[in-house]
Amino acid sequence: MTAADDLARACAAALWAGDRASQGLGLRIERVGPGEAVLSMTVRDDMTNGHGTCHGGFIFMLADSAFAFACNSHDQRAVAQHCSVTFLQPGRRGDRLVATAVERVREGRSGICDVTVRDGEGRVVAEFRGLSRTVAGTVLAEGGAEAR
Repeated sequence: MTAADDLARACAAALWAGDRASQGLGLRIERVGPGEAVLSMTVRDDMTNGHGTCHGGFIFMLADSAFAFACNSHDQRAVAQHCSVTFLQPGRRGDRLVATAVERVREGRSGICDVTVRDGEGRVVAEFRGLSRTVAGTVLAEGGAEAR
């Protein structure tokens, strides 16, 4: 492991400590590294919509959380400035969804991160693109505290 890997894991631990939303929905950090993160979630009954499939908001949230862990892995506080998602097929009750985030560009205060959400069979459920913006402070010094 490199120093950058250690830094990314430390940043993830600091963010996770205060991330009540991700914890409350049962998300799990599978892996984190510099500019990347893999998070998973199992679709529960209370996450389904009127069609009996996973509500898109939960899929978006999983992708958004993976995006957050990836773009905050450098110990510069980063927030979303724009996100979009394309749903390609439904997630289903009991599915274990896995979101893989990869930072594509980091330039100045802006970044672009792509996230692919797959089901347990490896099928793409959604593609998400997040644009990040760094803000004042660092993840470790702030302990993941809310942006001011």
